[in-house]
Amino acid sequence: MIEIPHETIKCSVGITAHNEEANIAHIIEAVLNQRLHLVEIVEIIVVASGCTDRTVDIVKEYIANEPRVQLYVQEKREGKTSAINVFLRHAGTDVCVLESGDTIPHEDAIENMVRMFHDPAVGMTGAHKVPVNTPEHIIGYLSHLRLKMEHQLCLEIPRLGELIAFRKVFDQIPPDVAMDEAFVEALVVRRGLQVRYAPDAVVFNMGPETVSDFIKQRRRNHAGHLHLKAKYGYEVSSMGSPRLLKLAFEEVWGAVRLIWILGALALLEGYSRILGWWDYRVHKRTHVVWDIAWTTKEVKRPVDAKGINITSPHLPAKRE
Repeated sequence: MIEIPHETIKCSVGITAHNEEANIAHIIEAVLNQRLHLVEIVEIIVVASGCTDRTVDIVKEYIANEPRVQLYVQEKREGKTSAINVFLRHAGTDVCVLESGDTIPHEDAIENMVRMFHDPAVGMTGAHKVPVNTPEHIIGYLSHLRLKMEHQLCLEIPRLGELIAFRKVFDQIPPDVAMDEAFVEALVVRRGLQVRYAPDAVVFNMGPETVSDFIKQRRRNHAGHLHLKAKYGYEVSSMGSPRLLKLAFEEVWGAVRLIWILGALALLEGYSRILGWWDYRVHKRTHVVWDIAWTTKEVKRPVDAKGINITSPHLPAKRE
C-alpha cells in the first residue's frame, strides 16, 4: 500500500517584542533556520511595542534581506494582548504560531507543533518549555523544578505557553486578558477542538533569577488566571489540580529518599574507612591479595522493558 504524503501546512509566525535587542536577532534566525518537512513558514510578523532600544532597527535589517519578515510598530506599550491582535489582523494563513520575543525555538519546534494540525480535530498545540539558566542557586533550581513539574502535568493535561500554535478561529482577544495563551486555549476548547502538548517541540527561555522576579512572574500569572476564570469561566489545568499536588509530593518524596540514601552512603563509607584504618594500622594489612567481592564478578548486560539486550540488540538477554 502506497502512503499518500500529507499536504504541507502553511503557517504564520508572530513574535511579540518589547525592548528585545539582546534576543530579537537570535529568535528571527532560529525561525528562519527551522528544519521543515510538512510545514511551511509563509511569514514572520514582528510586533514591536513601545521599544526604546534597537529592536526595531534590528528587525528592519532582516526585512531588507528576507521578504518573509514583516514589522509592525506600536508607539506605546499597550500590553501583549494588543500586540497579538495586531499579529492576528495581518496573519494570512489559517494556522498561527505565536512566540514571545524573549524565547528561542529549537530547530524542530515549529515542525513538531504545526504538523499536528493534519488532524482536523486539533485546534491548538504547545511547546515544551526548557529553561536555559543553570540551577546554581535556589531560584534557578526552583525555575527548573517548576517547569519540570509543568512538563509532567502537560503530558497528561495540556497547559500551554511561551510558544503555541493554533487555528485562526477568532479575530482578536479581549484587551483585558493578560493570560493570552490560556484565553486562546479557552476559545479553541469552546469550538470543540482539541488542545495538545508537543513534548518534542522545545522552546528555550530564561527563568527568573531573583526572588523578587520569581514572585513578580508567578503573582501576575495567578492574577491573570483568576481573572480568566471569574470573567470568562475558563480554568487552566494547573489551577487546583490534584495531579499537580501529586507531582509536588513525588518531588518531595524523591528529595527525602535522596537525603536518606546519602546518609546511608556516608555511614557505610565511614564504617568502611574505619575498618580499613584498623586493617592497616593494627594488622598491617595492605590487601595486596584482597578478599573478593563476589557480587561484582558478573557484569550483567543492561536490558530494556521488553528484556532486549541494550548493548547488543540482536542478542537475547541472559535469563537466570
